[in-house]
Amino acid sequence: MDEAARPDKAEKRRRMLTDFVKAEAKALGFDLCRITLSDAMPQAPERLAQFLGAGYHGTMEWMADTQARRADPRVLWGEVRSIVLFGLNYGPETDPRALLEKPDKAAISVYARNRDYHDIIKGRLKEIATRFAARSKEDVKVFVDTAPVMEKPLAAAAGLGWQGKHTNLVSREFGSWLFLGSMFTTADLLIDEPERDRCGSCHACLAACPTDAFPAPYRIDARRCISYLTIEHKGPIDPALRIRIGNRIYGCDDCLAACPWNKFAAAAAEMKLKARDDLNEPAIADLLTLTDGEFRTFFSGSPVKRIGRDRFVRNVLIAAGNSADRTLIAPCLALLEDAAPVVRAMAVWALSRLMEAEEFQALSLYREKEADEAVLDEWRQVGV
Repeated sequence: MDEAARPDKAEKRRRMLTDFVKAEAKALGFDLCRITLSDAMPQAPERLAQFLGAGYHGTMEWMADTQARRADPRVLWGEVRSIVLFGLNYGPETDPRALLEKPDKAAISVYARNRDYHDIIKGRLKEIATRFAARSKEDVKVFVDTAPVMEKPLAAAAGLGWQGKHTNLVSREFGSWLFLGSMFTTADLLIDEPERDRCGSCHACLAACPTDAFPAPYRIDARRCISYLTIEHKGPIDPALRIRIGNRIYGCDDCLAACPWNKFAAAAAEMKLKARDDLNEPAIADLLTLTDGEFRTFFSGSPVKRIGRDRFVRNVLIAAGNSADRTLIAPCLALLEDAAPVVRAMAVWALSRLMEAEEFQALSLYREKEADEAVLDEWRQVGV
């Protein structure tokens, strides 16, 4: 055979390894697998700098601390050549916003109603990475959200979808319901085409936000985002935003659920995660009484466990205060003497909304015994 007619060995190897990793992804239940280059998001550094410069990251100082590595995968790992992006559908069977009409129930974000997706996806990625490394003799690293990797713009560059106006990834096949993971490798692989923005004139996700967390399309101010406030934010929550939180005690699905592309997510993946029954509509009354040990046991294996019992009960108290359910007064009263100041503070606020004015004024004894300044500030704000 003429030398020029021989198949290009490098190209053949790229095809073989690309086919291999995509087949492995499918075998382990991933719904999407695409590949991009390590330099595929040139606009990321400027956009990240603007986000941080505006203070939109709130108290998430780790985002600023890892800015350089986050903005450029090659800073995170200089040897990386190809980045494989994986998507796993977690679309709910029904619209999660229906639960917002049940004020005695607590709304937990869809993604957190089962085992921690970080553990599930990372376990699968490690399997793929191990076999890929053995086959390719190349170095690999896997990441699932916990490392300074901007997975959404990388996933858009790889063609899994595009970043919608709510800043989350939108897929033509699965709407806004995708878990993402990535595998960095020194191997040369065949690169997929990016997906174009298909949001058009739609603003459904922006209009759905209960706290107006989007200062403009494709920009989010985390300081107003319920997911940030209930998960990342450790201190008191702005009273003006508490009312808008409603019964959302961990995260918020409103902007995701509003996306019209979700109608194509009905074809659920065979291995899609199913929600725990006891996390679909838990009663606020039951969650208010959780001790630290009970909280850890109940949320064992769940991402909810990461925020700790005190921050969690803070969130549940906000939901109680928004419920207009007077049967919650008794468990809220018990929390006025909780060991955690953040819990006592939110108990004050919740009771100020659940009790009649004269009833609430009779609680002044608790104020007189209070020594924590943040809790005293709550008493002052509600006029006692």
